[in-house]
Amino acid sequence: MNQEKIGKFIASCRKEQKLTQAALAEKLGITDRAVSKWETGRNLPDASIMPELCDLLNINISELFSGERIDMDSYKEKSDELLLEMKKQEELKNKKLLSLEMVIGYMASITFMVMIFVASFIEMPIWTRVLLIAVGSTAFIVGLINALKIEHDAGYYECPECKERYVPSMKAVVMAPHIGTARKMKCPYCGNKAYHKKVLTK
Repeated sequence: MNQEKIGKFIASCRKEQKLTQAALAEKLGITDRAVSKWETGRNLPDASIMPELCDLLNINISELFSGERIDMDSYKEKSDELLLEMKKQEELKNKKLLSLEMVIGYMASITFMVMIFVASFIEMPIWTRVLLIAVGSTAFIVGLINALKIEHDAGYYECPECKERYVPSMKAVVMAPHIGTARKMKCPYCGNKAYHKKVLTK
């Protein structure tokens, strides 16, 4: 999605409706600064206000995402292009999140092992050893929790039996045995309990 193109389109449609940035912002219950950020391509509107924005600008969601008016002859083609682009964007975002999960997991584990090693093999007062172990354990637990949350939020799990893709509960992810990002869970669709692999898009 070309944010700059979308921003220019929003500005053009707003002017067609004879609305100032302030007037549009007031109707949407947001600040005119937010509208300015859309129109300069720095941000996209939140999904929650897109339907109302489209109504006010007399456009549809597909036109908003494509940044141009779509005639009925090319509507299906444009919609398919947008769906494909959105799927690519979701895949890229989830890929980045899962890479971040790996970095956090490794950093937390390395910090924990270094602290334990230092506390175990270097001469120091007992209170310093306890402090190092406590700091290392805390870093490990916080890192693990954040890594699990990222894994839960990024993408979906696919059942090997029925091929349905779903987002499990956080508890299911935490409690499930795993090999990499594949986790042994019960499918909410077919009830199959197996290793469900992580996938980036639905």
